[in-house]
Amino acid sequence: MVFIFTIISCDFDADEYLDRYPLDAITDADFWKTSTDLELYVNQFYTMLPDFGSWGIGYLEEDKRSDNMVHDPPDNRLAGLNLITTNNEQWNFNRLRGINLMLANAYRVDAPRTQIDPYVGEALFFRAYFYFNLVKTYGDVPWIGKPITTTDTEYLYMDRSPRSLVVGSILSDLQLASTYLPERASAGSRINKEAALIFKSRIALYEGTWHKYHSGTDFGVQGSNGAKYLEIAANAALDLINLGTIELYSTGNPESDYESLFNSTDLSDVSEAILYRDFSQSLNTGHNVQNRILAGHGFSNGLSKSLVESFLCTDGKPISISPLYEGDNTVLDEVKNRDPRLRQIMYLPGDLSHYDQSGNPVYVARAPIDQTGDAKSTTGYVLRKGRDFSHIGSQHYASETQYVYFRYAEALLNYAEAKAELGTVTQGDIDLSINKIRSRAGMPNLVIANIPADPNWEFPDLSPVINEIRRERRVELACEGYRADDLFRWRAHHLIVGKRPKGAKFDPILYPEPGLQPGAGLIFTDGDGYIDYYQILLPNGWGFSPDRDYLYAIPPLQITLNNNLSQNPGWN
Repeated sequence: MVFIFTIISCDFDADEYLDRYPLDAITDADFWKTSTDLELYVNQFYTMLPDFGSWGIGYLEEDKRSDNMVHDPPDNRLAGLNLITTNNEQWNFNRLRGINLMLANAYRVDAPRTQIDPYVGEALFFRAYFYFNLVKTYGDVPWIGKPITTTDTEYLYMDRSPRSLVVGSILSDLQLASTYLPERASAGSRINKEAALIFKSRIALYEGTWHKYHSGTDFGVQGSNGAKYLEIAANAALDLINLGTIELYSTGNPESDYESLFNSTDLSDVSEAILYRDFSQSLNTGHNVQNRILAGHGFSNGLSKSLVESFLCTDGKPISISPLYEGDNTVLDEVKNRDPRLRQIMYLPGDLSHYDQSGNPVYVARAPIDQTGDAKSTTGYVLRKGRDFSHIGSQHYASETQYVYFRYAEALLNYAEAKAELGTVTQGDIDLSINKIRSRAGMPNLVIANIPADPNWEFPDLSPVINEIRRERRVELACEGYRADDLFRWRAHHLIVGKRPKGAKFDPILYPEPGLQPGAGLIFTDGDGYIDYYQILLPNGWGFSPDRDYLYAIPPLQITLNNNLSQNPGWN
């Protein structure tokens, strides 16, 4: 097979790949008999969902590829250092063939439709998941809706399908999946109806804004302004809202409710967590998050100053105009009178870090920006989101905090953004969405008719309501892996190109050692005293190329094998 698989040399044997277990082996007459066969088969696709990173840094794994984080080393895509061979492993259709194989055989099972349909719904969900990741990476990709063999030359040598065709097929898969899947309450830990609806909303919003903001560029879609997809995004989110099965988690305590979503070891009764992964030491499925942040370490990461500054003050005004803002001389000053979510996503001096092996509490003294190893914080703003503070000791892979794949707050944000982008958003829409999120956080409502003008809006050419919805999205979903996708679909390279994201203002009282003074080689600051970690690594800032880096290159070897494939802009 030509483009269907990632290969490492020209010595390619299609039959060898097609014959690998379990794909072809599982088609024999002894398999597709019971609904249990379907369950066992579809289980393999759950490994497609994200996991905590090998360094145990969880939710920030994707955000370190955005302006929310300062990561060492810098992200190659943002830095403009991608090569034509970067990310070639993503051009891999093995999973797709397995999914299509199941969809082609599922109704051979001798069981009622009610027992078959949920597993078909899961397979449709995973086909959508597979293709959405492919579209985000490469744009136009071949759409294949059935299992193919070495004789299917029409598919083996096909050109890339237009992204509109691919995304339309993805959304159709998810619409059908949402009718087949059970609701969260009865689905247990498996894919559910609510997950299909929120995913449909996510993809349609991505595509709608991509079409709108990339219009007229090499990455745009001719003849489309994205409105069709924005309508789908709003309607899918509203369908989920109206389903009435999910609500925002809240105990009425805005000082802790937000972080409770991410440091919990049991989300089974928290409906906001629409789909999550459970971890258990007893089942040997613990992860490594707690071991990596025991002393409030950054592990070569840090929140960016621009993320910290995006949080409003408690009067609902931005720091640029609020009289409540206490300034940024220290991180303790910065969190005063601010949105409570800011306090809940980062460590401050004096915070509980963990309990040692003897059960004694260990507290954060300061961000370890002075360390040269991987434990250092690059900015002085250290992530605490997703940390279980009851954790004992430093055992490797002993953490049991659960990983949230989809949560209800995203659907509310998707709804508000889609309506705003369509130009049809009303105060009622904002009350149904943004203001529910703000209420949980203990923040004032967003009132469309009375939005305080922020001289530092990230998107000054857009309407105040779009700016504030985007701000709310950045704040609420901070370090959950959304920001990079948002920047790319909004065509927001003005926030990237030539920028060096900064950190906290260096505090000499916390770091009195002579070796830590700026210029001594262990810490770098800019002319205003802010930590400037990329000063040496990226002296000219991120080198993202707007004419190339919005998509990755199609692997050159695949083009050699199939000359019907074309290359993405900027990579020829």
